[in-house]
Amino acid sequence: MADIAKYAPAPINGGNLFSEFKSQFSIIRTRKTIGFAYAFVFVFIAFTIFLAFTPSSTSSSPWFTNIFTLPSTTNASSDQSHFSSIYGYFFPNSSSPNSTLPQNAGSTHFPPHQVEVSNPTNSTNSPEKSQVNQTSSRESEVSKQNQTQIPEKVEVLAQNQTQIQDKVEASKQNQTQIQDEAGVLKPNQTVIPATKSPDLANTKANSSPESSSGAKNVSANGEKGIAEKGVPKNLTSSLMKKQNNSTNAQEKGTGDLIKSLMNCDLFDGNWVKDDSYPLYKPGSCALIDEQFNCFRNGRPDNDYYKLKWKPKGCTLPRLDGSHMLEMLRGKRLVFVGDSLNRNMWESLICILRNSVKDKKKVYEEFGRHHFREEASYSFVFEDYKCKVEFFVSPFLVQEWEVTGKNGAKKETLRLDLLSRGASEYKDADIIVFNTGHWWTHDKTSLGKDYYQEGSHVYSDLDVHEAFRKALTTWGRWVDSNVNPKKSLVFFRGYSASHFSGGQWNSGGQCDHETEPIKNDTYLAPYPSKMTVLEKVLKGMKKTQVTYLNVTRMTDYRKDGHPSIYRKQHMSDEEKIKPLHFQDCSHWCLPGVPDTWNEILYAELLVKQRQWQQQKRS
Repeated sequence: MADIAKYAPAPINGGNLFSEFKSQFSIIRTRKTIGFAYAFVFVFIAFTIFLAFTPSSTSSSPWFTNIFTLPSTTNASSDQSHFSSIYGYFFPNSSSPNSTLPQNAGSTHFPPHQVEVSNPTNSTNSPEKSQVNQTSSRESEVSKQNQTQIPEKVEVLAQNQTQIQDKVEASKQNQTQIQDEAGVLKPNQTVIPATKSPDLANTKANSSPESSSGAKNVSANGEKGIAEKGVPKNLTSSLMKKQNNSTNAQEKGTGDLIKSLMNCDLFDGNWVKDDSYPLYKPGSCALIDEQFNCFRNGRPDNDYYKLKWKPKGCTLPRLDGSHMLEMLRGKRLVFVGDSLNRNMWESLICILRNSVKDKKKVYEEFGRHHFREEASYSFVFEDYKCKVEFFVSPFLVQEWEVTGKNGAKKETLRLDLLSRGASEYKDADIIVFNTGHWWTHDKTSLGKDYYQEGSHVYSDLDVHEAFRKALTTWGRWVDSNVNPKKSLVFFRGYSASHFSGGQWNSGGQCDHETEPIKNDTYLAPYPSKMTVLEKVLKGMKKTQVTYLNVTRMTDYRKDGHPSIYRKQHMSDEEKIKPLHFQDCSHWCLPGVPDTWNEILYAELLVKQRQWQQQKRS
């Protein structure tokens, strides 16, 4: 009976079965076991909630992202991504167990999780949304795994961008310096604005790991990239290179020119026509004395101011007025001598004035407008703080008077005294002397009771000997009073006259001359007085005087004198006999004296170079 009851079916309510189960697992009846089970369940739930709602360093918990954003339909790959997210959260620097990505995957483009979409909709649970969320999840993983690398790359990117910006700023500064130093660009040159390249702008806009490699490329090839974009660094480099080449070429050309001038006889040559002359427009310089202003006095031909002197052994540089004024800045240039030196002085005033923009800043210091009555004149070039002056001294030595036996005053020439006013120009920086024409006049050429030394008046003295004595007095004064370390001294030689049929006071003429002499056989012999001058110059002990030997070059120019075009308004006597009152010794302006000043300019270039070489040595 007991056996039957034992194997009888269990009641419907399962009481027997439950009893049997309880008998098999009686261990759960103990209180400790029950307490442990409840504690485990509580801890598991609490830990799960903590993982779900606690924010991570990337502002999104992996569990929060996957639990609350993934769709309800999952597959094996989504399960794998859950596990990878959890594993990556706890072990960010290691790969997940079932992952096939390399450990440095964060530096590459992460492939998006592909989901096939057959019927895309606008539902929040659509496959498109699922694809976006899963992609976001994977990118978040990579971001966490490389969170220690990103700041370093971003910092490198910022440093590279700063370096590029510094280079761009430096190119701007270089461009400004070139414009300042080069002065004005040529009309066909355009300055490219200092703009940043598009690559640089895009690099700054992107701070993701993908763009950091691009930034490195821009930084590493920054100069090349900038050059390819045509920004100022390339232009600056090109302009600086061209400027340096131009400057070097110019310096080499100037050096070669000056070297050729140093080894050249500037006074052995011929006159050639040059339509680029004169150096100032005829009639434009109101400072020219009426006696020399042939253009305003009605001379009809114009070849006399279109001839240029061409030495046989070199090229005479065209006088650059602006450059010569720079050479004269803060200095005094003084002409001392007769009216032929006044001819040269007026020529230089007009040349230099023509190169000055504001003509009002060029004026005669004492307000004089006529230059034949006073003993001295001084033109001021205000912007250059320099003066170009003229002191009247036709003999260089002093004109004097003595009382004769009958008590009458008698004119003499003191061969032992330099002319008055010499102390006023002895400290000038450049002094150009001349004399000669007045020694041909009757009184001086005859030498009867005219020349005086001390209290002695020579009853008869040869003009050449008197000329030698006078020049010797001049040379001694220069050696004693002029500082050769400060001042340059020049002596311009005799300027040829071309009277035909008489002299200046006996009907000599030259009005029919319109071309220079072309055959050397028609040139006059070298003046004997200039031979005397050369001997005196060689005998000077202290001062080296540069001799401007213009005699031969002026002898060609029988066409260059004012002749009858020496004034606009003639007297009644001059109108009756105009051909008896010609000027065949002075020169029209523009004209021959402009060339004298070009030779003076060339000599100054040579002196300046010699001084620079001495200073270096």
